[in-house]
Amino acid sequence: MKALLTIAIPGSPSSLWTTIRSVGAFNVACSFAALWTFVKVIRALRWRLRTTQLRGPPRTSFIYGVLNDLISSKDSATMYEHWAQEYGVVYMIPSVFGQTKIVLTDPRAIAHFYARESWTYVQTPFSLALVENMVGRGIIWSRGESHRRQRKALTPAFSNAAIRKLISVFYDSAYKVKSAWDTDVESSKDGNAIIEVQNWMNHVSLDTIGIAGFSHDFGSLDGKHASVTEVFDTFGNNSQASAINQLFFLFAPAFPIIAKIPTKRTKLAKKLNVTIGEISNDLLLRSRREKDVDMKEAEEEKSVIGLLIKAEGQEAELHMSKEEVLAQMKVLLLAGYETTSITLTWALIELSRHPDVQTRLREELLTFGADPTYDQLKANLPYLDAVVHEILRLYPAIPEFTRRARVDDVIPLSEPVCTESGKMTDSISIAKGSLMVISIRAINRSLAIWGLDAKEFKPDRWLTEDGISGKAKEVQGHRHLLTFVDGPRTCLGKDFAITEMRVVLSVLVKNFVFEMRDGPDTQVEVARGILPRPRVAGEDGIGVPLRVRRYE
Repeated sequence: MKALLTIAIPGSPSSLWTTIRSVGAFNVACSFAALWTFVKVIRALRWRLRTTQLRGPPRTSFIYGVLNDLISSKDSATMYEHWAQEYGVVYMIPSVFGQTKIVLTDPRAIAHFYARESWTYVQTPFSLALVENMVGRGIIWSRGESHRRQRKALTPAFSNAAIRKLISVFYDSAYKVKSAWDTDVESSKDGNAIIEVQNWMNHVSLDTIGIAGFSHDFGSLDGKHASVTEVFDTFGNNSQASAINQLFFLFAPAFPIIAKIPTKRTKLAKKLNVTIGEISNDLLLRSRREKDVDMKEAEEEKSVIGLLIKAEGQEAELHMSKEEVLAQMKVLLLAGYETTSITLTWALIELSRHPDVQTRLREELLTFGADPTYDQLKANLPYLDAVVHEILRLYPAIPEFTRRARVDDVIPLSEPVCTESGKMTDSISIAKGSLMVISIRAINRSLAIWGLDAKEFKPDRWLTEDGISGKAKEVQGHRHLLTFVDGPRTCLGKDFAITEMRVVLSVLVKNFVFEMRDGPDTQVEVARGILPRPRVAGEDGIGVPLRVRRYE
């Protein structure tokens, strides 16, 4: 009786196993496959009916669409721009296994998109898996109300008032580099030292975020070994694109479970997560102990670590779990290391390629005299500001991203486009589940948006009223750039990063002259670290050796 009762219970394991044995495992598998296919077909039909069908490039591979072409290209931004010229300001590209992505290059469409990011447009399952694997479920991983709460809790640490107080930290790091480079130049035979600058910019960024954010000196500028720098550097030293990595980035967006497969890159990401997690936990424990002794309440609430400790409290208005607190620390360490160091390296490369710009910048800095304050950096050094923003325009640390529509939407356009059927439309319908792509690098360098000199390194464009074209002024974002994105997910550390760049460049350019080691025509390519990084062609890892001499 008991056995019969067990079999009769719907959904019980024994009942399910009995059913499978009677029907046959093969038939059950076929049924599941048929059901899965049916659901996919229904979703595809719904998507096609509810999404404006746009023109776009033809599929170059039955399996990959055009994704392999984009990943293999040395300049995918130019490919996106070329397609925009041919098919209009929004268009579709075929992706892996029959998927389609919608690419936005229209300023009005992009503004609409960013205004709704975190609610209507969310990260894909693949990107969520990558972020969680590397830094956990923090502000980058979260969306909607959770993201708003975490962002609001951290915002005071990145206000103008907070950054103004950190200016001495930026200068301390910059002068440590100056001191080390002085020693290298003095020990050289002819007063010219060959210095691998990217490594130094990594250490500047890491030590700065360590002290400014967490009151901890990693000491990498002093030559101290830190486990976190070892893992960061391992990513850079494995920057050659392997066949496995290529396949990973091709197929994982379509099958996010692939992100869980232990490849060399995913193992490194997990190791990075564990390493910076241990460091973050140690810093958090130490800061909790020191809270009542060394920190006043007002100061505590304006530092990153202080705000996180405050948010961890059960009574906090913007409460965060311990997992969220540690994830924020991981994100800030990673962002502080990667994004600013990459941009500073590109700045030194472009100044080396353009000695006239370097000389003009040095003259402005020397004429000004003493180290500028936070407010003077913002208001009294226009050419420094122009150089910094031209680098940010040409070399966004994150060149592109993909988001998924969580609900149906209608996106307005600033100019009409021709649909697949030949009709003109000034808005496009987007169905739930649609994949949306914005190439930040393509928008920042677009000839249609920035003019015929868009691909050139030209700081002067930021100094005159007509230097920025009317179309570029339609781009909503910091100084009409998408480098820090826009909307509710605008980069929280934007002003922190810009101030750090201004300080480091002001100290180094005032004291040193930079040249490409092998001459001005040296080829620079992009290598894959955690984020894409510059590398002198032929160098191992992420090497950027420059010839450096003291300015006399």
